[in-house]
Amino acid sequence: FLYVLFFVEVSEWTFWDEFGVRFNFIAVDYLIYTNEVVNNIIESYPLGWLLSGILLVTVLCFLLVRKTLMRTYQAFEPFKTRLKISGLLLLLPVLSFFVVESSWYQFSTNTYLNELAANGPYQFFSAFRNNELDYRHFYKLGDDRELTQIVRQEVGIDTAANPGADLYNIKRTIKPVGEEKRLNVILITVESLSAEYLTTFGGRDNITPFMDEWFKQGALFTNFFATGTRTIRGLEALTLSIPPTPGQSIVKRPDNGKLFSLGRVLQQKGYDTAFLYGGRGYFDNMNSFYSENGYRIVDQTDFTQDEITFANAWGVSDDIIFNRTLKEADSDFQNNKPFFFQIMTTSNHRPYTYPEGKIDIPSGKGRNGAVKYTDYAIQEFIKAAKTKPWFDNTVFVLVADHCAGSARKTELPVDKYHIPLFIYAPKYVAPVANDTLSSQIDVAPTILGVLNLSYESQFYGKDIFKMSKAEGRALVSNYQKLGLFKGTKLAYLSPQQRVDVVDDPFPLGSHRQLDPEAQHQLVLETMAYYQSADYIWTHRLSRYQQ
Repeated sequence: FLYVLFFVEVSEWTFWDEFGVRFNFIAVDYLIYTNEVVNNIIESYPLGWLLSGILLVTVLCFLLVRKTLMRTYQAFEPFKTRLKISGLLLLLPVLSFFVVESSWYQFSTNTYLNELAANGPYQFFSAFRNNELDYRHFYKLGDDRELTQIVRQEVGIDTAANPGADLYNIKRTIKPVGEEKRLNVILITVESLSAEYLTTFGGRDNITPFMDEWFKQGALFTNFFATGTRTIRGLEALTLSIPPTPGQSIVKRPDNGKLFSLGRVLQQKGYDTAFLYGGRGYFDNMNSFYSENGYRIVDQTDFTQDEITFANAWGVSDDIIFNRTLKEADSDFQNNKPFFFQIMTTSNHRPYTYPEGKIDIPSGKGRNGAVKYTDYAIQEFIKAAKTKPWFDNTVFVLVADHCAGSARKTELPVDKYHIPLFIYAPKYVAPVANDTLSSQIDVAPTILGVLNLSYESQFYGKDIFKMSKAEGRALVSNYQKLGLFKGTKLAYLSPQQRVDVVDDPFPLGSHRQLDPEAQHQLVLETMAYYQSADYIWTHRLSRYQQ
């Protein structure tokens, strides 16, 4: 028992080191994927020393209490007395289950203090029990009809010309002027590429030399934000163009097939649509999700032994997935078929290992090396792509899935959601720095806008190239808090129907708490996004209809 107790405490410490919080439903999720997680722990931590240290502390503690324990074994009490005492002791966890609320530890505006006040094992079982949240039970609700009109306006529907609509019906026809362009698209989603790593955004370590120069040759969106803090949340936004909902990402939920997706739109336009991932796609349910939503799958299991020249717990190195992408593109070009490839990289992930001799930072020495290696791999990929006959008619899109970390003293630290979005197609996209406030949910409509495609849309996002500054907004969330960042203000919804509005939410700002009643319109817009997203999901309104 002592060994298990100390083992849990050390596990919680390593979890805090990675995520900056107590156990939550990430820990529950990761128990399912023992192969990847155990291998990652072995490669990232001195596991032998840790287990030996835990054993040593356990033995020392046992020796300290041994005499006391022996005396308890020698004591004799009547069975009825023992039964009463045991019953009272067993009653305590039962009472705590029904009486104690997991939210009681949230006594401060400082997130770290709240997390330190929490009970780790209790939080773990609470997460296991509450893996998804019932939006209409836990969050502040607005009038459905009023919010329907607001969200329709937010996605660009003229509600004056089209006043009548079913609840949260955001379907509309996108019909641009001019001919459609059958351009290829390669969407590179880079693991944990925070904007702060790039010199372009103020980074000081010079670990992205290629991207910093490359970003001058296309459209760089400098005021762009992730919707969440995990890969599957980013993939959800990029693929479905839908706001985050509390609990698990849709990527991991049951019954998540036949959804309206970017891949589905392009598949119907005759494209070969594929999701390429350097790891094992069953992790986080990615293979199941993408195969059910208009994509074919290429993951680590599809590589030959000759192709896998380097791999770690999370998959093959980024250069390998990029080389495979080149082969897939060559094949489609030979068959005269346009392609859309959505790539998910893996190298910028603990244990931060990659092929030696590629960059000047040794493998396994930390995140800076992994970022610089990914930068190198992208450089080699673009260099090789330029030699291909399909290059001139291909749109390259680079975006991060999320930032490297989001734990701060604020509830939703907006700067820790700041990521790059870059679109590169020399023949079709002029170099520009676009500072319109925008979100991952805008990527799909923006790509389709570059292709000038007509389609029936159910996306929440809009083409950033056509957005005015006044339309700019970003959706940011963690696992329970749902925020809308607009101008300099952040409104966010929390369980127990809580609503908060903060002015200047960046760490260097004032974090000035505002009265939600005085920010009524912003709060309504926030509720419109998230209440509608929950309604659309629970009522299966986001299903693709041919």
